[in-house]
Order: sequence, then C-alpha cells, then structure tokens
Amino acid sequence: MSVGSWHSITPVLLLMVSLTAQAQPAPSLQERLAATAPGDTLRVVGGVHPGPLRITKPVVLLGVDAPVIDGQGRGTVVTIEAPDVMLRGFVIRNSGRSLDREDAGIAVYADRVTIADNRLENVLFGIYLRQADSCHILRNTIEGDPSLDTPRRGDLIRLWYSNDALIEGNLTRHGRDVVIWFARGVVLRDNTMQFGRYGLHFMYSDSALVERNRMLRNSVGAYLMYSTRLTFRHNLLAYNRHASAIGVGLKDMDEVTVEENVLVDNQIGIFIDNSPRAIDAQIRYRGNVAAYNDIGVQALQDAPRSTFEDNSFLENYEQIDLVGGGRFTEANGTFWRHNYWSDYRGYDADRDGYGDVPYRAVALFDALTDRTPAFRLFAFSPAVQALELAARAFPVIRPEPKLTDPAPRMRPRLPEGLPAVHQPMRPTLALAGLTLLLMGLWTMGRAHLRRLHG
Repeated sequence: MSVGSWHSITPVLLLMVSLTAQAQPAPSLQERLAATAPGDTLRVVGGVHPGPLRITKPVVLLGVDAPVIDGQGRGTVVTIEAPDVMLRGFVIRNSGRSLDREDAGIAVYADRVTIADNRLENVLFGIYLRQADSCHILRNTIEGDPSLDTPRRGDLIRLWYSNDALIEGNLTRHGRDVVIWFARGVVLRDNTMQFGRYGLHFMYSDSALVERNRMLRNSVGAYLMYSTRLTFRHNLLAYNRHASAIGVGLKDMDEVTVEENVLVDNQIGIFIDNSPRAIDAQIRYRGNVAAYNDIGVQALQDAPRSTFEDNSFLENYEQIDLVGGGRFTEANGTFWRHNYWSDYRGYDADRDGYGDVPYRAVALFDALTDRTPAFRLFAFSPAVQALELAARAFPVIRPEPKLTDPAPRMRPRLPEGLPAVHQPMRPTLALAGLTLLLMGLWTMGRAHLRRLHG
C-alpha cells in the first residue's frame, strides 16, 4: 500500500474508533457499585438509575443533586445485605405492590446500616429492617400510595427482630403503620407520622424510648401492645379521628411511663386495655394534657396499679369513661393526684394551688353511656342538659363518682419539651385550634400567678 493510500484511510479508521467508543453504554449503578472496594465512598450525581439495586459490601453510597433509583414497579428497589453501609441523599421510588413479597423501597438485612436524608416515593413498604441491629434511620421522607385503600398499603417503617435502632427526624405519610415488632432498645425521636392507620404500632418490644414525635390525622396515633419498660413522653397526638380513633392506646403493657404528652381533638385521648398486665407492674401517667377529645381517658377495666398525677383534662366532652361502669379505687391501686379538671367547681382558700375540696368525676349521662354506649347518640342534645340539671337539683339520683381526686390542681400545666408544630402558609382550623389551646393554657397560668401575688 502506498503512503498516499495509508493517509487517506487513517481518518476513516479514527472516525470508526470514535463511533465505537461513543456506542459503549455508561456503566449502570449496579456495575459501578460492583467495582467499588469495601469501605469506599461512591458518589452518584443526579440522573435516573433503574432498580433493583443490591448492596453486598460495606460502602457509603452518597447521592448528590438527588439522583433517582427507580424500581419501575417491580419488587424491592434497594436491598442492603452488608453491614456498615450508608445510603444517603437519594430519591427512591416505584416499588412493587405485592404485600405477600413485602415489596419495599429499602430492605435491610444487616447490622449497623445508616439510611439518611433520602426521599421514598410511591412505595408499598418504606424502610424495612429484618434482623438488622444497631441501624439508624434518619431524616427520611417516606410517601406511600394514597390511592390504595389503607389495608392494601404497607408499613412505611417496619422493624422485625431488629434491636437498638435509632429512628429520628423522619416524615411518613399515606402508609399503614410505623411498626416495631420483637425489637429491644429502640429510640423513636422527632418523627412525624400522618395519614396512616396507626401512626406508631409497638408489639413485643421492650426497653424503648418514644419522645417528641407528632402523630397527626391517623386512625390511631400510637398503639402500644405486649411490651414492657417503655417511656412515652413529649409527644403530640392530635386529630386522630377515624373509626375507633385513639390518641395513645395501651394493651397488655407493663412498666410504662406516659408523661408530658399533649392529646388534642381525638375521639379518645388515652385508651387502657388490661394495662398493667403483670400483678407486680406499674404504669404512670404524669403531666399529660388531654384537651377537646370526645373522651379524655377510657378504660376497659379499672386500671389497677396505675397513678394519674399532674395531668390536665381540659374541655373533653367526657373526661373519664370506664366501660361497663364501676369506679377507679385506691383499693385496687389506682391513684388520681393533683390533676387539673376543667369542670372542677371547687375553691382554693389557702392559695396553695390545689383545691380544698375533692374533685369527683360524676355525671348522670356519662354513667348511662358507660353502661349503654349507644346513648351517645343523644350527646349535645337538650335532653342531656335537662338530665344533668335534674341530677344536680336532686342529688338522690346522682350516680357514684368514677374517681376522686382529693386535691386537684387549680390551673392546668403545660408540658415542656413538646415537638414544634410547623404550620403551612394557610393553617388549617385544627392547627389553629391547637395554637389557641396553648395560648389559653399560658394565659390561665399568668392569671393565676397574678391572683397569688395580688
């Protein structure tokens, strides 16, 4: 071949090499992950990456500019099978829809995994830990599918035999539950749970701390079952008003402290079913505010070995309901001490902050509805007002009090350390009502202090 012929062919060869290089597809996220060494950090910048993705070595997977991992409606989007993994900064969306396979946005099968600052969209289950200890779930936003009926949704956070987890700063919406099953030492702090069935569902999980969470507009704010040594404090449970709506419910619980919570505008503020269960166990309700609920506290039995102290019951339609009738008695170990009651008509002559005559929870209509709940159909009717007027005028027909608080507080007590309520630009009536409640408590306290020092 002559030199001139070679020079004429060279540009053609260079063009063919260039086109071949351009035709090579970029490596997938799974391929990039496979090429990463254990302990390395893989930065992923923007873009949409098809799932599913499996992480089988300890790495940091760091998203920059919100890269998307799209499950395309099939199975679980991200599965983590190695310990010491961090997954941070991604949008994870479009899991499958099989409840049988428990399709999830993120499924974790290893210890010491951190899932932080991600957004999960249109997922069935959200973040699912299975036999994965010492994991952290931090500051994630997890959205289910609101078009599904609630029983067809998955749990947006679920722990199964996963101990010592920290769940902090997350937002869950339109799922079924945040559920903790068979897990010890779990801490849930500063989370918001909205538009679900149970905001929080505890079962067979001991030695837990639940604090500063918001459980809003669910069927049930929190339902705590079959567990012991649980501290439930500084939580806001509000506007939980669907079928069988409850702020916080306790069933077969032992050694529980329920303190400094605010329960506003629920069907039932606190619901008690066979708690405590063990004959040597105690439950303490201290410093809570139950306001504007249909029922402040409802118990299926007389709540033995329980202490209700320094709580504030404000304008609940029915302050206390003991299903089937009966009384809370100190003989059974049920103590009511220094609670505030908005319907208290006593006085404080010595100005020590406590009433000089006991508060007695007694209302004829309440006694009737305890025995026949269907009578609540007549609530707020003129007939009920006439009935109560007759009971006050002729004490012979008044029922026995459900409870006696020997020295009730003269003013309500506002808990400290409550989670903030971030109102939208156009606040709803419900949020405005909560603001008015807090302002009212503050105003009443100031007025009482002026009287004491007047």
